[in-house]
Amino acid sequence: MATEATFTVPSHQFPLGTVFEQLPDVTVTLERIIPAQDVVVPYFWVRGTVVDDIEGAFLDHPGVEDVRLVDSVADEYLLRVEWTLEYDGVLSALTETEVPLIKAVGTDQQWTFDVRGDDRSDIAAFQHRCRESDVPVTLTKLHALTPLETETEAALTDTQQEALVLAYDRGYFESPREVTMEDIGDELGISQQAVASRLRRGIKHILGSTIPETERLHR
Repeated sequence: MATEATFTVPSHQFPLGTVFEQLPDVTVTLERIIPAQDVVVPYFWVRGTVVDDIEGAFLDHPGVEDVRLVDSVADEYLLRVEWTLEYDGVLSALTETEVPLIKAVGTDQQWTFDVRGDDRSDIAAFQHRCRESDVPVTLTKLHALTPLETETEAALTDTQQEALVLAYDRGYFESPREVTMEDIGDELGISQQAVASRLRRGIKHILGSTIPETERLHR
């Protein structure tokens, strides 16, 4: 089932993050990603400032080929940037795993990325690729493309859902198991004990949401 996820990374972990060194109060929004051979060419907005040379506010960064002003209205600037995907980061992870980027918003605190996969394994592959590149992504939201969030999803915390999805995708619940809790902990950057706690509490929430209350009372 098609799945959308939201990830955050520190502001300096994305090429355009250098703008916040000069303009800490602005917001940068990427609204469209267009693959073009080996280069991704998006348009993005810079909002919340008025400067004569907005292009000059973007310092040199190894992940950026070129930044050009397209249009401006009051304190909003539309720019076009050409990336180099040789830079090992979020964009290269998106390209390699073929996970579409729906939207990205950056502030001086963090970048927030909304991505979409054909199923949850695509999201897990993107997250795994980021960790291989030492990009500290944090999963903050994960949901199937359904009209309403299910009660089960609502009962889970983000960390519980992240651990359960990863365990499922990696084959932890298969017989025999294809990975250990230690393997899952290595991917999440947490201890084996923390993985066990998240899985146990998550499974408890799922069972509490799916087993009818009348059956629980009679057992």
